[in-house]
Amino acid sequence: MKRITLFLFSVIFSISALFAQAKKPTIVVVPSDVWCNTNGYMMEFDNQGTIVKIPDYKRAFQEDADLLLVLSKINGLMAERGFPLKNLESVIKTLESNSAEDAMISSKETGLGESESPIDKLKKVAKADIIIQLTWIINRTGPKRSVTFNLQGLDAYTDKQVATASGTGEPSFSAEIPLLLEEAVLSHIDNFNASLMDHFDDLFTNGREVIIRIKKWDDWEEDLESEFGSDDEELGIIIEDWMADFTVNGRFSTTDATENMMLFEQVRIPLYYEKNGKQRAMDTRRFARGLSRFLKNEPYNIVSKVTTKGLGRATIYLGGK
Repeated sequence: MKRITLFLFSVIFSISALFAQAKKPTIVVVPSDVWCNTNGYMMEFDNQGTIVKIPDYKRAFQEDADLLLVLSKINGLMAERGFPLKNLESVIKTLESNSAEDAMISSKETGLGESESPIDKLKKVAKADIIIQLTWIINRTGPKRSVTFNLQGLDAYTDKQVATASGTGEPSFSAEIPLLLEEAVLSHIDNFNASLMDHFDDLFTNGREVIIRIKKWDDWEEDLESEFGSDDEELGIIIEDWMADFTVNGRFSTTDATENMMLFEQVRIPLYYEKNGKQRAMDTRRFARGLSRFLKNEPYNIVSKVTTKGLGRATIYLGGK
């Protein structure tokens, strides 16, 4: 009987340890684009000749006294449930002090560049798996107030919505917006978090979805139809074979392919890789660098430059750096 009891205890302990060690997605909570636009916290960005509006998070923090309290409340609710967090205000400060985060990434040899929006750069600094966009509205019924909220969980690499929750709290005499928000969110947050975990579990099984583009510099004498190796295989086919070998379960889609460019979408890359016996996080840049190093070796000897845009897009420029 004693042995059975000890066995059951060890099983329960092992299961508890397993769940305690289960990885959860890193998240960052931001005010939604709708909230920023409604409250006048937007700025313009010149995206290669097209003017687009994007949230001005820094000004929102400086001018809205409730914003920090509201985001802190949601951060607290998520932290209580074991989710690793990135603080938006800290990310913004890091971004401002990081001189390496430039708006233009250019070729050393040709000066050609690719613009990156402040939001793309913020994602790269935060390095979160999930961005939670929060919208809230204050309702007034006589002396009572309530909060209507909407939470959207977005994959930071693809911007695809992976979880959502919305609702309205009970009217209350409370004057504190964070408390009203907590009362409204509590009955929904666990289902919301379950959806986040379902998505993260899918990433573990099927890999993270990213986009890889292949381009050539205009002054490079070869192209993607050039033949290499003893089999005289076209470079484009060689690259597709590499993608099939190194994506999770060989999952990717060749959306477009010409002699000058290739576009791979729905590219599933592993979340982690092993180095020196330790597990490290894989990202789009590192995955693309693997292909770049492969092409640099014999018999290809192709020098290339890797650039990234946000977290989920990388471009490899063939024929120079």
